[in-house]
Amino acid sequence: MAKRLESPSSINTFKQCKRKYYYQYIEKLPTSSSIHLVRGNIAHSVLEDFYDINIADFNEENYQLKFKEAIQKLLLYQWNKYKSGLDELELSPDQITFYFEETMFMLMNWCNQFLEEFDRMRKEKDISMGETFMKLTPIRELQYKSEEHHVRGFIDAIQHTENEVHIIDYKTNAKFDFKQSIKLQLAIYSMMYYEKHGKMPNKVGIFFLRQKLRMMDVDMNLIEMAKKEITEVHEHTSSCEHAHEYPRTITPLCKWRTGECNFYAVCKPKETNEEQERMIFEEKNRTSEKIEIKENKSKLSAFF
Repeated sequence: MAKRLESPSSINTFKQCKRKYYYQYIEKLPTSSSIHLVRGNIAHSVLEDFYDINIADFNEENYQLKFKEAIQKLLLYQWNKYKSGLDELELSPDQITFYFEETMFMLMNWCNQFLEEFDRMRKEKDISMGETFMKLTPIRELQYKSEEHHVRGFIDAIQHTENEVHIIDYKTNAKFDFKQSIKLQLAIYSMMYYEKHGKMPNKVGIFFLRQKLRMMDVDMNLIEMAKKEITEVHEHTSSCEHAHEYPRTITPLCKWRTGECNFYAVCKPKETNEEQERMIFEEKNRTSEKIEIKENKSKLSAFF
């Protein structure tokens, strides 16, 4: 099988549960949306559009209020833009209000920290509001693709700070935690940036919108880790094409109090095990071979 074009999400899915990867990326079974996915897209769109606002009428008396108003207006705009996606979730009015207010809280938290950095830079460099805003404006939603490693991804923000390059991803996660899946995502971004530009970013990190920005240094060990993990996925997916070759990882993420994995019904983790699946697959193969032999015999008989 040819190499698939992977992404940080697909690679992390493979590491979380190979069977889930099989259903989502090989069989391409449909998946359902969720409020967390839709709300995450809304928050990302707000932060992407924030740096396009016109600050010509901002002044010393009103700039903080104006920035906060801009965030609020952008959220209202994006929330209405995603209305059809929100309606499909069939949430109650109280639930919609809760998630809207929670998203507003996260974005205002981000805005307050943006203003702190805005004020710090203006004071240190003694520059205008317009110049400060321009210097703080990152490169946004840029796609990177590694031809060598067959992986691609969209980077939320690339910030050029003095003589350094910082790669930043936004997360609405509740936990302020650099878990392994996040480190791998950042490692892959670092590798793709290095491959394209011939130099490593200095730092990569996550802006946890409920808390704050958390960064880590980039070195060759991080980039080599990304290459190793990508290679392992390609080696497996290039040689395996059947469900039983993608073992389940049964964890509380299969089914929990308020939901279940998109593929829980087809996966049936509590009803069959890997050995049973292998035997079923082999029996199907034997049956197919018998049918094929019988059909070939019939063709030969008709010919003579």
